[in-house]
Amino acid sequence: MNEVINAIKSRRSIRRFNPDMVEEGKIEQIVEAGLYAASGMNKQATKIIVIKNKHFRDKLSAVNAKIMGQNDGMDPFYGAPVVLIVLADKNWFTGIYDGSLVMGNLMLAAHSLGLGSCWIHRAKEEFEMPEYKEFLKSLGIEGNWEGIGHCILGYAADGEPMPAPRKEDRVYYID
Repeated sequence: MNEVINAIKSRRSIRRFNPDMVEEGKIEQIVEAGLYAASGMNKQATKIIVIKNKHFRDKLSAVNAKIMGQNDGMDPFYGAPVVLIVLADKNWFTGIYDGSLVMGNLMLAAHSLGLGSCWIHRAKEEFEMPEYKEFLKSLGIEGNWEGIGHCILGYAADGEPMPAPRKEDRVYYID
């Protein structure tokens, strides 16, 4: 089977990670794959923020849990040591779709390199908060950006789960 199609069919969301940090070279390859995602009119109106700093990662996790309604120390990032935040330009008409394609590329690239990943939501709500708008400014990111998602990365603690059977009645052909 074609290796790309095989990767698409075998990638699964991972929800338990080893604490081991991902090698820098692998992170760079994953980010590069995200930057090559298709985008409306090739505008490339997305950004990726790489979080490896444990203190910042834990703070972001706590904010994410609070948005989720969890205040019991739950880690929405499942112990993953790396978080890639994908942002899209709110003023670009395909921004949300473009950011979603970036997320897909990041997860497939991670899988191809033997890493686990999972798309974690609530980035939209985080980057509507004043402190995260200020955080973007501190990085030199100006403009109106929407959080699309967090791609958490790391080494799976339990391997990959088996795929669920595909549902029927999802494809229709007009010949």
